Amino acid sequence: MDENHLLAEGFEAHRGHLRAVAYRMLGSLSEADDAVQEAWLRLSRSDTGAVENLGGWLTTVVGRVCLDMLCSRTARREEPLGVRLPDPVISRESGPGPEDQALLADSVGLALLVVLETLAPAERLAFVLHDLFAVPFDEIAPIVDRTPAAARQLASRARRRVRGAAPVPDVDLARQREVVGAFLAAARDGDFEGLIAVLDPDVVLRADYGPAPAPAPREVHGAAAVADQALTFSRLSGPGLHARSALVNGAVGVVSSREGRPYSVLAFTVADGRIVAIDILADPERLSGLDLAGLD
Repeated sequence: MDENHLLAEGFEAHRGHLRAVAYRMLGSLSEADDAVQEAWLRLSRSDTGAVENLGGWLTTVVGRVCLDMLCSRTARREEPLGVRLPDPVISRESGPGPEDQALLADSVGLALLVVLETLAPAERLAFVLHDLFAVPFDEIAPIVDRTPAAARQLASRARRRVRGAAPVPDVDLARQREVVGAFLAAARDGDFEGLIAVLDPDVVLRADYGPAPAPAPREVHGAAAVADQALTFSRLSGPGLHARSALVNGAVGVVSSREGRPYSVLAFTVADGRIVAIDILADPERLSGLDLAGLD
């Protein structure tokens, strides 16, 4: 077996992990794949004879590639006005397939990714690599061009923001289904009090409609306001909307379609038995690019 073949085998053994790192860094499945491909190109051009830990070396390379992509995104001011949700990972209620299992190994919910999007690039990298993948600060420091102590401060600052804005979700899927089912039933029946009963007082609803004018507020805070919005959505959705239960980033969600085309993806974050966040992807262009074949 020649050296190139061994190198390719070693890379493939780490591909799932690298994609998971890149997805958490970028919030985009296609960009994550681009970052992993770039890591392979750099590996194939490098002298790896002195590399003792290939997984660690590749993780560092992917981290550097993602940092460059985030900085470039920020410099070009690519982010649209309003809410832009990260790409959801959608799978059957029975659980994600092998590829998605690697991608969601630490149950990274959509709400957490939304918060990560608000961090500065260096903060995001330090937090993702250290807190989610246990990369030492000595290895993170050269990527962000700082000392290990400064890299630690970046992660600490990011951690405080994440803890304040991304509640830890309940892990019991049966309990999640019960709460989300009660919410959907109350919305369908026009039961305002029923909605209030399953919503956290500080619940936040975020809706990504894409660049087109939004038919409703893109962000809504508080149980009463979110309940009102849910009732409005229910009234306006009309007949012909087909809703399917699914897992969205490992948590209970709903995928809706109309005339065979994706209409919306709802991701729910349930904590302490109440819904603390609802994230809605309703951008027609992004919905058309989702792979929903696994739900059939």
